[in-house]
Amino acid sequence: MTMTPTASATLKAYEDKVSTQIQESKAKLEQLEAKAKEKSAQAELNAINSLKGTKENIQRKVQDLRTTNENQMARAQTAIDADVTAFKARIEELSAKLQTESARK
Repeated sequence: MTMTPTASATLKAYEDKVSTQIQESKAKLEQLEAKAKEKSAQAELNAINSLKGTKENIQRKVQDLRTTNENQMARAQTAIDADVTAFKARIEELSAKLQTESARK
């Protein structure tokens, strides 16, 4: 299946946007992982491993967009946007939890 040039350019811009968000979140996730390892916080490390799987799933969905019918593109992008938002929120929750535990000690 071939996309129109406009759809292809739109898809590329969308892929770049999501990729940037994922890379920023990945960097924060790596910082949290280092902090959790330092504290031997197993529950947090398990949550981080789960988030790594979520990140890979989002990246796979973005790659799958290339073979998505143009008519389904908006729905697929909306689902990915929701996944990215939830992913980033879980990272922030984990960050807050690690900060709270640091403050207690």
